[in-house]
Amino acid sequence: MSVTVRIPTILRTYTGGQAEVSAEGATLAEVIEDLEKNHTGIAARVLDDQGKLRRFVNVYVNDDDVRFEQGLETATPDGAGVSIIPAVAGG
Repeated sequence: MSVTVRIPTILRTYTGGQAEVSAEGATLAEVIEDLEKNHTGIAARVLDDQGKLRRFVNVYVNDDDVRFEQGLETATPDGAGVSIIPAVAGG
């Protein structure tokens, strides 16, 4: 399945400055694997050492937060939009 991934500014160094890139995969895990294949280094910024989503990175498939879906096994249907959004903290 082909999806469009929206890349936050902080991760655009891995995509040559592109704000959106295409990726392939039937699940979010497969999409991240494809992103890593084409944009080396990006997976380490999204996944922790155990291969799980980093605590302070939010990922949405279309408008659904994957933490409330199936996490990395969330389906990514053809044409879906995937958004990677780093959490912002402050006070």
